[in-house]
Amino acid sequence: MDTDGLVADVRRFNRLYTRTIGLLEETLTRSAFTLTEARVLFEIGHRGSPVSAKANGELGFLADTFHLEVGPAASEIAEDLRLDPAYLTRILKKFAGAGLTEARADPADGRRRILSLTGAGAAALAKLQAAADEDITRLVSAFPGERQPELGNALHIMMEFLGETARPPCIALRPHRVGDIGWVVQRQARLYAEEYGWNIEFEALLAEIGAAFIRNCQPGLDFCWIAELNGQPVGAVFLVHEDDGRSAKLRMLHVEKAARGHGIGARLVEECVEQARRCGYRRMVLWTNDVLVAARKLYERAGFRLVEENRHHSFGKDLVGQTWELAL
Repeated sequence: MDTDGLVADVRRFNRLYTRTIGLLEETLTRSAFTLTEARVLFEIGHRGSPVSAKANGELGFLADTFHLEVGPAASEIAEDLRLDPAYLTRILKKFAGAGLTEARADPADGRRRILSLTGAGAAALAKLQAAADEDITRLVSAFPGERQPELGNALHIMMEFLGETARPPCIALRPHRVGDIGWVVQRQARLYAEEYGWNIEFEALLAEIGAAFIRNCQPGLDFCWIAELNGQPVGAVFLVHEDDGRSAKLRMLHVEKAARGHGIGARLVEECVEQARRCGYRRMVLWTNDVLVAARKLYERAGFRLVEENRHHSFGKDLVGQTWELAL
């Protein structure tokens, strides 16, 4: 996308968003506060930080016992919110006159005046936040439940683009649902084409395996897990029974490039192995190729051992196929 097009999209989104959540109204969430005033009140209420080491030494027993906190200075709020200091001063005078805030000397530096909310200020902030939560809840409740994680992930991606610290990753494994098998085939075929140059023959193999799994899946014997990172699918693995009833096969393990480094592949393999043990299988087998180095390391760490190698020409490449086994 060209820069002009991206700028136009951002501006279009800004117009939609400010209208949708009511930022164009005279006050925020039908309160007595403008948007700027509400944000300043929020910053004062949420910027408390533990007293400094120097202050802790001066306050001694009281600081240790009551975990005293100090709040922000007006200059810090003005800098972080990019507010004109004179404009912020007028807001703070209004708050002080209404009995919402108070200022006192910093225990660590008497020249610094720190701000905090009074009981009335804390109550006003709580009411503001409750009203905002109610409005946003009503907004997101209109979205289909299965798409709400997608919205959350998109918001976090945007925050990261704008410099916000990334949230801790939330990783979950779940059973497959309708549509997941097709997703696995499409994503793994494209991934291996990009990383290893494998052609469409590999996609045909994946489709055959996926179709056989759907047709022959026996509950309690066959499994597929979809790995999700922050609510988005990023990997998968299959465990399918062998005809002897004593063996199970690990198949179609993959993790998206953008999701690597979080241990997702190891968790998928571990889940497969543990489920095979719970089902009473005596051994696990898998077939892979020597170029899939990262996957092979996962198998080795899980206890699999290489039992056979064969050269073959498949997927448009000369490869070395490998069979691995794990005694359970």
